[in-house]
Amino acid sequence: MQKAKGILIPIGGNEDKGIEADEMYTLEFIEEGILAHVVKEAGGIDSNIVVIPTASSIPVEVGESYLTAFSTLGCKNVEILDIRSKKDSETKHSIELINNANCVMFSGGNQSKITDKIGDTTIHKILADRYKNEEGFVIAGTSAGAMAMANEMIAGGSASESFIKGAVLMYKGLSLIPELIIDTHFIRRGRFGRVAEAVAQHPKLIGLGLAEDTGLIIKNNCFEVIGSGMVIVFDGRKIKHNNHAILEEGTPMSLTNLKTHILSNGDRFNIKKKKVEVLPIEAPFI
Repeated sequence: MQKAKGILIPIGGNEDKGIEADEMYTLEFIEEGILAHVVKEAGGIDSNIVVIPTASSIPVEVGESYLTAFSTLGCKNVEILDIRSKKDSETKHSIELINNANCVMFSGGNQSKITDKIGDTTIHKILADRYKNEEGFVIAGTSAGAMAMANEMIAGGSASESFIKGAVLMYKGLSLIPELIIDTHFIRRGRFGRVAEAVAQHPKLIGLGLAEDTGLIIKNNCFEVIGSGMVIVFDGRKIKHNNHAILEEGTPMSLTNLKTHILSNGDRFNIKKKKVEVLPIEAPFI
């Protein structure tokens, strides 16, 4: 695994934008929220932030919500890049925005739209190159935007089927971090089974299930958990029994010796060494 110089921030969805009516998403929490971490990693409120709402079915509305959220944090240079086709990914305007950005943020929605409209285009190549070679360059993504960071991308599938072969649909992602498989909305939508099946298909990769309002700061081959929820790590390297390859679709599966970790705010995981570093029990919540 070659160490990238940039930073990835995948988010499990429903990140606190400080604008929701629900009590848990009020403005008083936004300073400590995930988007505040995104701004900090990107270099602060004067950084150039580009939001790409391609995954969304309502990109204009989603773009406006991010403008409001980043503005609330004091950001002055936020642009919406509304890409709806591969042609849009090749325009001079799009290329200039991506070249000049300190942070690119992908919204939620349908992750396949991201790879269909941005994958293998000029701006995809710029994003991958800048992430690999530029210190401090941030690519963030929530929900679909987080899932698209992987190479083996979860494109969909049933969460109601507990662990049935074929319950997860895989697709090619942006391959920014091919060592991981990322799923989001993990707790509320009960997606344990589909991440487990994805790891059964690709046991050399690390599966991650991100809860809502929870994210990761990935840099230097390690990640740190941020936000209010949990991250489940699926490590399939030492699986002893994996019958995925021989079963017909729709058949219940079995795995043994699938290693899992439950991590929360401040906990760290070394992706290269596959080792966990948790906060001491007496440490304060950050």
